[in-house]
Amino acid sequence: MSIELTCIVDVSKSTSFQMQHTFLFYKDDNLLHNTTSEQNRTRYKISPARFADSGIYKCIVEANMKTKSSNDLEVQVKGLCQPKLTALKSEVTEGEFVTLRCEVPEEMPPFIFLFKKMSSNQHPQEKKKQELKENFASVEFPVEERDRILRFQCVAQVHSIFGSEMSEPSKMTIVTVVEPFSHPKLTSKSPWNVTEGDRIDIVCTTILARRYEIEILIQKDKRILNSTRGQNSVTYSAVATMEHNGNYTCKVELGRVSKTTSMNIVVAELFAKPILTPSLTDLDENERLSLWCHINGSPKANFSIVKRPPENGILLKTSSNFTIQAQVDDTGSYVCRAEIKGIIKESNPVQITVYAPVSEPVLSVANSSMEMVLGETLLLRCQSMFGTPPINYTLFRGNRLIDTITVFNNTYAEFRDRQTKLNSLREYRCEASNRHSHAIKSSYKMNITVIAPVTNISFGSLPHGEVEDGGDINFLCVVGEGSLPINFTIFKQNEQTPLFYESKMETRILWQKKSLSKQDAGKYFCEASNRALVTKRSNLLTVKVVLASWQKGFIALFVLAVIAIAASGFWWCWRKKEKGKHPSMEMSGSTAVTNSTSEKLPSGPNHFTEVYPGSGYIEDCENTVKPTDENKAPVKKGTDTVYSEIRKANNDSGENRHSV
Repeated sequence: MSIELTCIVDVSKSTSFQMQHTFLFYKDDNLLHNTTSEQNRTRYKISPARFADSGIYKCIVEANMKTKSSNDLEVQVKGLCQPKLTALKSEVTEGEFVTLRCEVPEEMPPFIFLFKKMSSNQHPQEKKKQELKENFASVEFPVEERDRILRFQCVAQVHSIFGSEMSEPSKMTIVTVVEPFSHPKLTSKSPWNVTEGDRIDIVCTTILARRYEIEILIQKDKRILNSTRGQNSVTYSAVATMEHNGNYTCKVELGRVSKTTSMNIVVAELFAKPILTPSLTDLDENERLSLWCHINGSPKANFSIVKRPPENGILLKTSSNFTIQAQVDDTGSYVCRAEIKGIIKESNPVQITVYAPVSEPVLSVANSSMEMVLGETLLLRCQSMFGTPPINYTLFRGNRLIDTITVFNNTYAEFRDRQTKLNSLREYRCEASNRHSHAIKSSYKMNITVIAPVTNISFGSLPHGEVEDGGDINFLCVVGEGSLPINFTIFKQNEQTPLFYESKMETRILWQKKSLSKQDAGKYFCEASNRALVTKRSNLLTVKVVLASWQKGFIALFVLAVIAIAASGFWWCWRKKEKGKHPSMEMSGSTAVTNSTSEKLPSGPNHFTEVYPGSGYIEDCENTVKPTDENKAPVKKGTDTVYSEIRKANNDSGENRHSV
């Protein structure tokens, strides 16, 4: 089948004018063919047509500097041509690979190739391979055991925008398989009724197609008994025992090829396994131990008794019985061996343990301290220096059983006990025992002191909060609970050196600090501890140092005196200013005032402190006292009159005072 494309152009021109036309054929916008002609039509043929020729076609005509394009023409080709399948080799050996090549000539990728392998002894196998750039693909198929004649086919599949197409299968390709060696044959040269002591010979053979470096071996239960390389046979020989009963396999291998065959061999028992019987398996030191060896059916045999370790054993006696005075060193595993016609059989091992009695156990504390803190865990160790393990150790607190530990070597048992109550029993002892028939041994009793740590510490003072300067204060530190003695320490905050320390057999301490000053003000606290090595700190106590009562009174009197002096000075200044403003009135009124005073006021020195004529001093507002000097300035007119009046007034006042 072919595709023929015809392109026709219609051009208007004069009759005599010859025009050249250029025809261009395109597929999917790619130029396929071009030609030039004076004719107005041309043809382009594609033969044979393939699926790859499907697409969008058009033609373009160029003439006299002008170009015209046809409409698009969609062409779709159905079907794929039959692919061609070839094999690299027509004859292969088991274990090799068959290489195949499938090709679709004159078609364009991408393709999906499907290969199929067909064999008479197994189901068909398929492989797929995608090829994006080439129109062929290659794959490999392994040649398995028992493959003889192999048949192969391939199919090509393609996908495009026009759909999907699959080719018809290729022609069948046949490949012949050659065996490198035959299936192995396993034979026994021994009689069919094999009995212990008979010789068995197992032979495995194969036939080689040519000289190959094969490996041939005989195995039993995955254990290789004998093997060889480059030979076509292998043999295994042995004197039959009951262990030779079972299935034997012969295997021949070359590369990936492996062929096997099997056979079963039954060996009849010549005599049963001997039985070793002890008088006791666990016995005391110096106790009598007897061992007897026998075979069911009582055939005549050579007996021997062996002790292990070591692995090969130590021969004790070539007899069916053995008796000793057991010692600790006699502990071990014992077996009996019996021999008939060169066949040696061994009994099941019997474990014999000879027990030495335990010595008196020693109870000790892990940290060597006979004290423990309440709430903590006590670690105790119990050990007997002598005695055959396993040894059972039991710990008691008083008469109460705490725990039992079994030790399987010569070491100690470690117990843990936690004290949660201060009044719990603190007397410990431990017991040791093993399987020796003697009595249980007990350790000496051990007393453990339980220490209660200090709790609930409080701190106070009397007086509380404030102390007068120079006064004393009493500090009281109390703990709620704790084992005695208790160490009390009193500190002032931010000071490293303690103010007070004492260890007492009491839960409280009272300390007096004397003669406090301003420097002693601050915050104080108390710390308490005991042998539990846990220190508890109290709350902070604030102490203030205030003034004493007599100091407060002195300051008050001083303040009152200052106020009184200031008030008197102010009053005197005011009087003086008033007199300066009205001198005639004050002078004339002096006698009257003085007389009036002398008649009505009671006598006393404090009532006449305002003017003292004979003193020679005058109190002024600005200066408290000023000396008068008559030589410095002449007395003004009228001075004698004023002076006499003041003196007279004072004299009259003095007379009146004294008369009252």
